[in-house]
Amino acid sequence: MADTSAPEDAYTAQPFVPARGGLTALRRAAAGCHGCPLHRDATRTVFGAGKAHARVMLVGEQPGDQEDRQGKPFVGPAGGLLDRALADAGLDPADAYVTNAVKHFKFTRSEPRKRRIHKAPTLRETTACGPWLAAELDRVEPELIVVLGATVGKALLGSSFRVTRVRGTVLEEEVHGRPQRLVPTVHPSAVLRADDREGAYRGLVADLKVAAQALG
Repeated sequence: MADTSAPEDAYTAQPFVPARGGLTALRRAAAGCHGCPLHRDATRTVFGAGKAHARVMLVGEQPGDQEDRQGKPFVGPAGGLLDRALADAGLDPADAYVTNAVKHFKFTRSEPRKRRIHKAPTLRETTACGPWLAAELDRVEPELIVVLGATVGKALLGSSFRVTRVRGTVLEEEVHGRPQRLVPTVHPSAVLRADDREGAYRGLVADLKVAAQALG
């Protein structure tokens, strides 16, 4: 049974992570995570979803506004674009497991009751949430991790990570104590913000094709 007595200013989810049980047990425990202050303003924990023993795991930064409201990862505009890009790259979205490095939506508002604006999590916050991702990797045991964006790359591979240098390549690195193969690419939200959205989308699909080829 997880020890949930640790204060949130300890900035670690580890006491909330159950040592036993599958993804269902993890998801249930994560709903009560107070491992950092981000839980205070978020509507709910948004845990990973998808195939329990998927060959590929896609890891994003954090839930967005729609994900926070619905309680599922990648259900907003970026998620729709990601599903389309996966299909265009020859990967079935239904065969993947999708999650985020941070499980609570971090946001700011210019005025009360105004639209919630995404705010990038700090390295301290992604590190605090790391035990959840480590547990997901342990349960799913994917053959390949697709790293969606710089924030995730730094959380998994260190502060020197630069997505522009290694996107679309297969990396072999140790992640949370075990060897992993990873393919970094941009986050789909970056495609939506791009001036040349069509070109950015083609780049994302090209990177995902590398992942598809790596899976064989």
